[in-house]
Amino acid sequence: MTSTASRPAEIDDTWPPQPPVLHSPWHTPERAALMEQARRFAMDEVLPVANELDPQKGEIPQHLLERLGELGWFGITVAAADGGLGLGVFEYCMVSEELARAWMSVASILARSQGMGTAVADPDRRRELLRRSAGGSWIGAVALSEPEAGSDLANVQTRAVRDGDDWVVTGRKRWCGNAKAADFIQVLVRVADPQPGESRSRGLRNLLLVKERGAFPPGLSGHAIDKVGYHGFLTWDLTFDGVRIPAADLIVAPGEGGSDSGAGFREAQAFLNTARVHTAARAVGLARAAVEDCVLYLQERAQFGHPIGDFQALRFALAEMAADVEQARAFYRQVAHLLDEGVPCEREAAMVKLQATEMAVRVTNQAMQLHGGNGYTTERQVERHWRDARLTTIFEGTSEIQKRIISNTMLPRSPLG
Repeated sequence: MTSTASRPAEIDDTWPPQPPVLHSPWHTPERAALMEQARRFAMDEVLPVANELDPQKGEIPQHLLERLGELGWFGITVAAADGGLGLGVFEYCMVSEELARAWMSVASILARSQGMGTAVADPDRRRELLRRSAGGSWIGAVALSEPEAGSDLANVQTRAVRDGDDWVVTGRKRWCGNAKAADFIQVLVRVADPQPGESRSRGLRNLLLVKERGAFPPGLSGHAIDKVGYHGFLTWDLTFDGVRIPAADLIVAPGEGGSDSGAGFREAQAFLNTARVHTAARAVGLARAAVEDCVLYLQERAQFGHPIGDFQALRFALAEMAADVEQARAFYRQVAHLLDEGVPCEREAAMVKLQATEMAVRVTNQAMQLHGGNGYTTERQVERHWRDARLTTIFEGTSEIQKRIISNTMLPRSPLG
């Protein structure tokens, strides 16, 4: 059954609602035009597909991936010289909010590009992969978590052993979204054990497993995890049994010689800072969708001889929801701006991820309540917003992990701590 949130003919209101205004100091005509383009694409092309396929747990169709590539959005943050748009985290998150308003999975697939999986040592190959990433022909997956290493990434046990010109990888990864459909999987592995007194993150590196779309290479198997929401692409539990990866497919930082045995953990942490702001933007998109759907429903649904939007309690609930969304949007834009300015902001990224995702859960839950029994059906989009928002407080680091990051920057631990 497909979701609906169509505008009743008797409701004299603009649909879809106009996009939020970009306010100073971040407003530019170029950003306003990009946001409008993203909004039209999301509402005209993504939303109808989401309404059809999400109830079926269907995957993002190829034609939408091709359209994202045509628009250049797989390379928003890739330099123009490498085929990208040459923009920043701000624009990346702004477009992602618009896409998440229609279907969070389409906003999420953008994160599987943006130059990810291109940081190899050979500069010519790196440039080639950057061009492919920007064009949408190099879309990947990231294998970080394991059954016993989620929030505690330093506990990664998947092992890579050097054998001639290859790394041989053995272990298990969990929560790897888009793994089978990807062109590559970036795998966090342990290449050495830490010595006594060293950080547990020592010995972790990222390897690039190049593969064909729609298939797993020899030695790699897996099963799709049946999720409550976040449909659009499959999320995998993977088993590596002697998977061979060429030594040249070691992910390295610019200028790095490849000898830093703790680089993998730092790369993962740097990736997560941007990912957390991106998650905040996606959460805002979901919450905004819930607010916009409620604006329609409160006019459409009548009880006691009145549209239920006439009742003050429901109007005030809607007002609080809208204010929460606006607050979270301003915060993620501020942190995105800081990232673009090169400001280290691990704490701010954790704060905005915490605030925006918890807000999205509250707002979508309230939207379900305002829809009453109709909200607890797949006939309305609000249940999709609610299911997807619930995940945002878990992936890219749970809310509890964000609180730990924030508090650790504010309070020293006592000797007993």
